[in-house]
Amino acid sequence: MKLMRPPVRAFYLFLLSILVLFLISSPLAAQSKKKAAAKKAETSKAASKKKESRTRDARKDSRKDSKKEQLAKKGSKADGRRDKAADRKRDDRRDSKKLTARERRQREKEDRAKKDDKRDGKKNSKPSLAERRRADAERRAAEAARRQAILAEQRRREQAAREARERRLAFERGLRTETQENINRDNTDGEDLNVRRAAVNALGSRAGTVVVMEAKTGKVVTIVNQDWAIRNSFKPCSTIKLVTGVGGINERVISEDGHILNSSGMVLQDALARSNNPYFQRVGSNFGSRKMVEYARNLGLGEQTGINAEGETPGRLPNGNNNARIYSHGDDTEVTPLQLAVMVSAISNGGHKVVPQVVRDRVAKTSFRPVIKDEIDLPHASYEGLLPGMVGAAEYGTARRGVDASQGIAGKTGSCIFKGTWIGLFASVAPVEDPKYSVVVITRGQSERGKYAAAVAGQVYRALGPQIRRNRDLAMAKGLMRSTRPIDATTAARADDDEDDDAESTEAATDIAETTAAPIVVGSRQIQPMTPAVVEPRKLIQKTTQSKPVNLPPVVITYDRSGAEKASRPRIVKNK
Repeated sequence: MKLMRPPVRAFYLFLLSILVLFLISSPLAAQSKKKAAAKKAETSKAASKKKESRTRDARKDSRKDSKKEQLAKKGSKADGRRDKAADRKRDDRRDSKKLTARERRQREKEDRAKKDDKRDGKKNSKPSLAERRRADAERRAAEAARRQAILAEQRRREQAAREARERRLAFERGLRTETQENINRDNTDGEDLNVRRAAVNALGSRAGTVVVMEAKTGKVVTIVNQDWAIRNSFKPCSTIKLVTGVGGINERVISEDGHILNSSGMVLQDALARSNNPYFQRVGSNFGSRKMVEYARNLGLGEQTGINAEGETPGRLPNGNNNARIYSHGDDTEVTPLQLAVMVSAISNGGHKVVPQVVRDRVAKTSFRPVIKDEIDLPHASYEGLLPGMVGAAEYGTARRGVDASQGIAGKTGSCIFKGTWIGLFASVAPVEDPKYSVVVITRGQSERGKYAAAVAGQVYRALGPQIRRNRDLAMAKGLMRSTRPIDATTAARADDDEDDDAESTEAATDIAETTAAPIVVGSRQIQPMTPAVVEPRKLIQKTTQSKPVNLPPVVITYDRSGAEKASRPRIVKNK
């Protein structure tokens, strides 16, 4: 045991030494830490001071720069000689110094792009040969496409025109076929077959109807295409100007010398002969549509004629229509060929509105008596004042090329569009001084006009020629014959070029004042146009001191089988 004690003591001494060392090292470590922290604080404080000094220096520099800039601006304003481009470059350089490296690279890239664009633009301003060829090829292709489009449109229009033409031709073929079928179905009993044959031949391949009637008795000589003449009605076109003329004379809108009141220029005779639209529009507008309807009824329009045939249509009148075309073109009005025949007959036979009658058998022929439905309830001068103009239409007006004026034909043409196609009309009597026949023609078709209808009537009158006897002394007494005198070439040319123009076009109103009554050339004759004078009522019995003028109805002399002569007075049926 004693031998073990020295090691124990040494161990305790070792522990004690370690404890002493620990106690000594702890304060030393704490003191070193404090020194390190103090040193670090001093270092950071110095860095912050250094940073603050740099900031102050930068601010001083910026203030110096701003002062320099202000001085520079003041200097530039003072002398006004500094170059603005140089200032911008200097500002750009100064700004570039402040930019970051990334921004400078971006700006340099944009500058290069601008230079490249300029270089490319210069290259594009001078296209290469290949580019020019390519542009030329594209231009040629576009031009070819444009030409193809034009050709395609032209072909389309031509095809549409062909189709429209085919439709019109088909429509007209249908009209002609209908006319031929109607003619084949006509009842020809009691008609004059020679006159009918002449009327059918005159009509030819045209679609239309022809009425031939005795103007004083109403006896029907022939009716070609009876369905159209009796059971159909048509727009009267310029034949309505006869009604307007009667109204104008009776209302004193037309003066005795044929002028429209308070105006000068064209007279009634020439206005009728040449079918002047503005003249009659002005006349009709002075007395109005209501009176126009009354005058039309007074002349036999708008009502049945009373023919002994079934299905007669009364037509219609323009009630309530105030358009000026009703006086010149017959808008909103429809008439039958029979009504026109009765009207022109009454204008020329002293005002008797005869009833058309078809004499079917021999017994009816022997007992036939004319029937007068009514009288024109107007002074004779109001309607007989139209006769010089109707004669003028045949001598130098719209019908001159189709009829033989030496037969004493007096009529009125008409041309207009009705139900999708043109129609031509001619309503006439002959001889005008003592009317024997009235002939009315209406044709339909795209090329039809009043002058062609007049040509058809002219052929019918030539067939009737042996039965037409002129009394030139009576015609002269009634003022229907003309004296001759030289005329100028301008008037002759105007007469030759004039046509019946009742289409949808509107004539200038100044035409009324431009035309004056001047001599007219008819064939080789030179005649002087005359103004329609006031015609006195026709005197059938010479006036004596004990008698008054008397207008007697026509007398028809017939013979029975035994040869005994009978006088038959016409039957007069008055409308209530």
